[in-house]
Amino acid sequence: MTEIPDTTPAELETALQRAADAAEAFGAQSPATRAGQVRAVADALDAAAGELIPLAMEESRLSEGRLTGELKRTTFQLRLFADVLDDGGYLQATVDSADPDFPLGAKPDLRRVLVPVGPVLVFAASNFPFAFSVAGGDTASALAAGCPVVLKAHPGHPRLSVRTGEIITKALAQSGAPDGAFQVVLGFETGTVALRDPRIKAAAFTGSVPAGRALFDIANSRPSPIPFFGELGSLNPVFATPNAVRARGEEIAKGYVTSYSGNAGQLCTKPGLLFLPADHGLDEVLTAESKAVAAHRLLNDRLHEGYCSRRAAVTEVPGVRVLVEGSVDDGATPTLLSTDVDTLLEHRETLLEEVFGPLSIVVTYSSEDEARRAAEAFDGNLTATVHAEDDDAEFAASLVRRLRDRAGRVLFNGWPTGVAVSPAMQHGGPYPATTDARFTSVGTAAIDRFLRPVTYQNVPQALLPEPLRDDNPWGVPQTRHTPK
Repeated sequence: MTEIPDTTPAELETALQRAADAAEAFGAQSPATRAGQVRAVADALDAAAGELIPLAMEESRLSEGRLTGELKRTTFQLRLFADVLDDGGYLQATVDSADPDFPLGAKPDLRRVLVPVGPVLVFAASNFPFAFSVAGGDTASALAAGCPVVLKAHPGHPRLSVRTGEIITKALAQSGAPDGAFQVVLGFETGTVALRDPRIKAAAFTGSVPAGRALFDIANSRPSPIPFFGELGSLNPVFATPNAVRARGEEIAKGYVTSYSGNAGQLCTKPGLLFLPADHGLDEVLTAESKAVAAHRLLNDRLHEGYCSRRAAVTEVPGVRVLVEGSVDDGATPTLLSTDVDTLLEHRETLLEEVFGPLSIVVTYSSEDEARRAAEAFDGNLTATVHAEDDDAEFAASLVRRLRDRAGRVLFNGWPTGVAVSPAMQHGGPYPATTDARFTSVGTAAIDRFLRPVTYQNVPQALLPEPLRDDNPWGVPQTRHTPK
């Protein structure tokens, strides 16, 4: 197997300059033009599925079915962003006409629009070789915004990264995108050097808390700090009320096991904690369901080592009981633990830290107040879930209020694994789930990360950008405010 070398400093310099040179031309294209280019990328990736999926299987240890579905999701979200471009409303073009009789004094002609921030550095993730990697949501949303992308490939699938990058680059070139609109670079030092470079105007990352925080600190310590959109870690707590357990306890138990063990627990939305009333009586079901899950190899040796270390630390906490020991050798099987709220809070430094892999903890609470106290103990999360019945209105509402302050997506009677790619999706939350809870990395709103507002005051029509002109040559939606 041919080893893929890291990008050299000279090659990185060339890539960064090409991205900087492409920024003005790429950002100046009409949304319709760029929509065609994004669709061309999606078409090219679909056409290369027969080559890309086997390559991904070799490097990621994921199944053909999982990767086939993930590639479909990847090209779907590219086309979804093309639809956003066709609509044009993402530009938020606002025309506020001059008003000599404005109550606060004569008001000038003001016109506001969103413009691309410039070249974006994207750090690919390991657990989704397509959907959060080279052609993933960060790349799709940045390209849609009109930002050239420098993609730092993940070392877990370098050959797939390089080949995917070649396909994207060719599709963009053939559809008229400027040279330098997309490039792949490799190497740990390559990523940090690129992040410090003044030609990079924003960055996006999906990965661990330590790595993401280190990169976040670099982005903010630059002479000119830049936005860094990091998705770092999440526990995704699930709370089930006593009424819900009585009504459908076995269903909840089975759904929980499926959710936390699926994809070998290597999803950022895996439920890491399930809160049940102390008399739930579900240990037998939880144990049987967890033991029935087939073994899966983790994505790579580094993740396997990290999982083994965290698993050992959590299982050794006093007051934590092993329901299912699981395995970590040839293939990991689920490890299921149990404890109570007091133990959880006493050892929060260990137990309230993500375990990336097939491990989860059942936490028992003895009263509604104790459950609410547990809900208040969390830092930021991507998701939080409540399972409740109609008779639980007050208790459920109190949980939802507390969890809303700690999560970007609150679910009711469902499971957090499975993130819909849609306009209303929020895949982000308070730190450490993400570095900026105002934004999402999934769904069409992800484009907002790579745009910034500019207002033009009393600028002649000929000098205004197309979305703000009265004749509106791009035909984008305009919000108009005229004197009454």
